[in-house]
Order: sequence, then structure tokens, then C-alpha cells
Amino acid sequence: MKRYAVLFVCLLLPCLLLAQSPKSTSGERLLLPKDAIWGWAEFDVAPPHNEIDPNLCASNARNYGGKDAPCNAFGRYMLSGKIEFRPFGKTQLRRLVIYTDPAFLFGKTVPQALYTWSARPIGLEQSWGVGLDFPYRFQVRVTQHFMFQRFGSVDKSLGPADLGKNGPWGRYNTIGVRKYFGRQREGVQ
Repeated sequence: MKRYAVLFVCLLLPCLLLAQSPKSTSGERLLLPKDAIWGWAEFDVAPPHNEIDPNLCASNARNYGGKDAPCNAFGRYMLSGKIEFRPFGKTQLRRLVIYTDPAFLFGKTVPQALYTWSARPIGLEQSWGVGLDFPYRFQVRVTQHFMFQRFGSVDKSLGPADLGKNGPWGRYNTIGVRKYFGRQREGVQ
């Protein structure tokens, strides 16, 4: 019975929050408004002795070959970003957001044994999801996190320090609530 009560509350709460929201008076078009796509991209470099660890190799990989260890999938560079797509500009559908958060890793490093500036592709960490905006800057999100996708020479067994195909996380889904606060700075050039 408690399970049905929780389900009832989860279904009722969004309806109550939507009922309190003001009606849209914008002149936006219904499908694909001007601001339908928003996002950012970022390039990061990790200095030596501070590698990006996608958890493909054990932290003691150097014990299995030193600088020649086959498990050298620790990153030096990361290209990441966020893309949000809001396909509707009018009606209650304007609250819908579809998003993805890709992160590409590059490098060839073995902590405490091999530090290179190589930009060898390691793989892609990716997630995507659907969100629904609510009043007071709340957003309910359902996110699918995929397994780390290995590229090229890293897409095989990397010896005894290899943590396996899934790393420690594997594939998982989350349901979350996000609260936005503050204002985004405009006009910074």
C-alpha cells in the first residue's frame, strides 16, 4: 500500500506544480523556437602527476610493467560539454528538455611511472536524459548513464590491472531533482 501512496504522490506533485505556473505570453513559435539549442564545450588539460582517471585501470597499474604497463588508460586531455534541446516554445511542452553530457578522454599515462603528452583516444563517457521544468526553478530529470566506451587500442584487455569493460560504475539510470539558483551573467565578452 505504501508503494501505491508514493506513486500517487509522485504523479500528483507535478500536476499541482504545473497548475500554479503562469501562462506563457511569449510570441515564440510552437516548434523549434530560436533558443531551442543551448550548450557549452570545454577543453581541459591535466598536468603530470594529476591524471584523469576513467577507472579503466587499477591505480597500481605501474606494478604490472612500470612505464611499459599495458594498462595505461589514464587521461591527459578531456573534451567535454553539455547540449540541451528544448524543441517546443509554447504550451506546457515548453518545459520539456532533452540533454546530453559527453566527455571524450585522450592520453597515455601510467601514474608514478609514465607521463606523456600523448593525445591517444581513450574513450567516451556519455549520458543523456529528459527533464521537465517546474516553477521556482526546479527541474525533474531522468538520466541514462552509459558504460564507458573505449576507443582503438584501449578497446581490448589491458592486462592484469584492467578493471574490466564496465569500470566500477557500469551502466545505470537516475531520477533526480535539480534546483537552479542565481542568474547567468549576460554580455561577457
